[in-house]
Amino acid sequence: MTMQLYDDPIRRKVINDFEQRFGTLPTIVVRAPGRVNLIGEHTDYNEGFVLPMAIDRAIWIAARPRQDRSVICHSLDFGQAVEFSLEGVKGHVPERRSGWPEYLRGIAWVLQQAGYHLLGWEGVMAGDIPIGAGLSSSAALEMAAARIFAEISGLAWDPPAMARLGQRAENEWVGVNCGIMDQMISAMGKAGHAMLIDCRSLDTEAVPLPPATAVVVLDTATRRGLVGSAYNERRAQCEAAARLFRVPALRDVSVEMFALHADKLDELTRRRARHVVTENARTLQAVEAMRQGDATALGRLMNESHASLRDDFEVSSQELNQMVQCALKEPACYGARMTGAGFGGCAVALVRAGDAYAFAASVAECYRSATGIAPNIYVCAATNGAEVVPLS
Repeated sequence: MTMQLYDDPIRRKVINDFEQRFGTLPTIVVRAPGRVNLIGEHTDYNEGFVLPMAIDRAIWIAARPRQDRSVICHSLDFGQAVEFSLEGVKGHVPERRSGWPEYLRGIAWVLQQAGYHLLGWEGVMAGDIPIGAGLSSSAALEMAAARIFAEISGLAWDPPAMARLGQRAENEWVGVNCGIMDQMISAMGKAGHAMLIDCRSLDTEAVPLPPATAVVVLDTATRRGLVGSAYNERRAQCEAAARLFRVPALRDVSVEMFALHADKLDELTRRRARHVVTENARTLQAVEAMRQGDATALGRLMNESHASLRDDFEVSSQELNQMVQCALKEPACYGARMTGAGFGGCAVALVRAGDAYAFAASVAECYRSATGIAPNIYVCAATNGAEVVPLS
């Protein structure tokens, strides 16, 4: 991790506010990053491969231990505080709840369910991950909370285990049926690298980004609408295709197997399955391109991924397509694609590092001219996962 991240203004803000609020410096500061997925979309629930990277936008918590088993946390972003007893959530039967405090309560609940003895703490929290943009602010909050509890309570930090518990908290306490990718990359990210995750075995591999490249997140400033039914429909179509191929999941269908037997599927199911099968292959090809430092090959695979998501899986949107078109007009761009569940949110581009900010300005103007919407564009670096950072 670079020293620039230790000098992050959010870090300074939570430390300063803690000192003003409690009259002393915190004893611990942690950060946990958001993420962007470079390639591997709608492959997770098909037990396939994803390739996210942790980004230099994060949730920060400054805290100190308490003598009792209470947790008090002030959110500077929301202008409110939460206070709860660890005993009160220890054996509590979870209900679906919303709001940022539930992620803290959910982590406290799931850690105690897993047999950990937790100690109380008080702290201040802030972040700079855009909410609702598909950059996993919720997973970052879960991993920041888990890291604080681990440090305060003297627990060993086991990133894969904590990621699984974070996923369980979101599934069972918050009531969001997410996969493991977001928590895993927020817990395990490595600076300068993306992370290949096998969503069946949960094996991971850190893969270096090509030299002299930057990843740019292109937020369309549109948000996903009521897409739960569309998501469930596509998941059911994938499961139906796997049954026709007589395999546990589409992860088990090679491109060659698909070509031999695709005519057994109806046209719509065939297109849905073709996306997943080829996306898994593209993700593994992307890893090989990154090992070779081949930005051109990685960019081409990202372009192919977007076309597949747009045409075969049909989860893009006019705004996402326009954003990708604007990105691909720029000479500095190797490739671009929508990222996340789709129907709104963000695209991601791989660009020449020296041209990243000029690229961002040009794409913003192109998109604004085409849609009338002002986008939010972030030039990102790949960072470490959830970690303790120095106080000074």
